[in-house]
Amino acid sequence: MMAAHHNWAIHESPLGRLTLFGGPDGISNLYFRGRSPRVSEAARTEMPEAAAQLDAYFAGRRQAFDLTLDLRGTAFHRAVWRLLLEIPYGTTSTYGELARRIDSSMYPTDVEPHRHAQLVGGAIGANPVPILIPCHRVIGADGSLTGYRGGLQRKRALLDLEAAGGAGGASVPRHGNRQLSIL
Repeated sequence: MMAAHHNWAIHESPLGRLTLFGGPDGISNLYFRGRSPRVSEAARTEMPEAAAQLDAYFAGRRQAFDLTLDLRGTAFHRAVWRLLLEIPYGTTSTYGELARRIDSSMYPTDVEPHRHAQLVGGAIGANPVPILIPCHRVIGADGSLTGYRGGLQRKRALLDLEAAGGAGGASVPRHGNRQLSIL
């Protein structure tokens, strides 16, 4: 549940309605349509900088976000989220590749190394700000799309958007209020 002092805003995107939560220390959560917790209408606000950067991303004019984030997570979660920020726009990495890049001292000693990728997957799944921290850029070792809180159709749409270099690609319409045809 969101803290009472948090404000929230709706942003219409080509992937559908996004709900952003933030407080005095930055944006703390981004939810896809139908996944947001109940909120007080009194806490609704505008988040113009986040909206502008999201619009620029979907239009292909922004490849990374420059927003203040207020993220809560374990040291392991934060280490994985930092690695996600290093995956270049338009490219992908795998859970195993990321697991190998994490300092081995961060893994619990009772977890076998072949299970480290699963722990990375759990940390990726706990990412509170998908899109802003590009967890959609992580795929299975065999190239398959796996696990995305927004649904695999949105993960595919984000990867297609980036592969096409932005809204010039066929999968994301230029009108921010229109939904993708696959949704």
